[in-house]
Amino acid sequence: MPSLTTLKIVIIGYVWPEPNSSAAGQNMLSIIKQCKDAGHCISFLTAATDSDHKADLDELGIDNHTIELNSSSFDNVIASMAPDVVIFDRYMTEEQFSWRVKEACPNALRVLNTEDLHSLRQARLDAVKTHCDAAKANLNSELAQREIASILRSDITLVISRRELNLLTTYYGIPASQLRYHPLEVGKIIEDAPTFEERAHFVHIGNFRHAPNWDAVLQLKQTIWPAIRKQIPQAELHIYGAYPPKKATQLHNKQQGFLVKGWAESAEDVIKQARVLITPIRFGAGIKGKLLDAARCATPSITTWLGTEGILFDEDITNWPGAVCPAVYTEQQDSKEGSAKVVAINDAVSDYVKCAVSLYNEKDDWQQASRKTIPLLSNYAASKLQQTLVDSFVHLSNNIQTHRDGLFLQSLVWHQSLTASKYMSQWIEAKNANLETLRNDKNDESH
Repeated sequence: MPSLTTLKIVIIGYVWPEPNSSAAGQNMLSIIKQCKDAGHCISFLTAATDSDHKADLDELGIDNHTIELNSSSFDNVIASMAPDVVIFDRYMTEEQFSWRVKEACPNALRVLNTEDLHSLRQARLDAVKTHCDAAKANLNSELAQREIASILRSDITLVISRRELNLLTTYYGIPASQLRYHPLEVGKIIEDAPTFEERAHFVHIGNFRHAPNWDAVLQLKQTIWPAIRKQIPQAELHIYGAYPPKKATQLHNKQQGFLVKGWAESAEDVIKQARVLITPIRFGAGIKGKLLDAARCATPSITTWLGTEGILFDEDITNWPGAVCPAVYTEQQDSKEGSAKVVAINDAVSDYVKCAVSLYNEKDDWQQASRKTIPLLSNYAASKLQQTLVDSFVHLSNNIQTHRDGLFLQSLVWHQSLTASKYMSQWIEAKNANLETLRNDKNDESH
């Protein structure tokens, strides 16, 4: 096979990229731009419904169109494109389309973009519900088996967090050659950020469709913010996020200083005007883009160990630009009427109050925290690999068979799992075709 310098790259998106809605959207758009800026030919395909908030791929010169799930029409599409590289956006997309790509384009480099480990996030949520402690997550769940199988089937997997990279290699035994550390890009650091005196109020931001964000909003509303408000009655908490549901907007209470603002035209603008960003995350995975944005804006932040994960280079919380507090967990007990009620709240709330009051009222404390943002970002940026993502695609594409020859587990998992994914998809396609035939026959009879 001749050496490749210009690649044909096809990205199969789980959703349309929405950089103003989530860190995942920012990450996907960043990958697209990196490939485009390097002079490669990019196509974006997705089975997702259209979105008013998606990035303008046409303006970026990116060929894009929709595809169908469980349809052999995709086989013809991908074969005609003859890509050198196919990037699957999240494991669900790899499950759906990778076997088709493997059959139609066997020499294409198959790349899985995890965004975060979905199985880890779900396991931590289950642990919070069961044990009130995300650290007690069950890492051997059925979902983990699916996601790890997806990683093993892929030629290379992009992992956004050092914590998750370590988990994949040491706990799950994924070969290091099959993984690439690919953290979120840090945007431009804000020069001449507003001073302590020029800022006011607290801010929380995050897509409401993302369960950890919604849970954090509830923790703020029910326990943390009322306690802080008692100590700082003049302060307000501004809640921003994409896709606010009615249940979120109903939490808006001006008298309590709890203001649900909804969509933010610019996350940067709302974060740099706030004195403190607060996000009491109790479960989740990956990297929290809002906390990187806070650091860019020299805005101190209050979060949990889950918020610092993948960002704090040395895991020394004294280096965090703000405060790292314990997660707030509630214990449930049946009442006399048989319904569950909150009977106890751990002492973490008092830690949030203490840190919030200090950062909000004490200029020296705020400035000391704000100055830690630059070292944090410097250490985070220094952890990136020297070889660019696109250069790694070129290298692997030119050495694809040599790379695969060293991946015994890949061939093993393909042997065991291909049939299940393939024939389930074909069964669904056949079922849909039969339903369509029945509908057509009924229409003919009615005429």
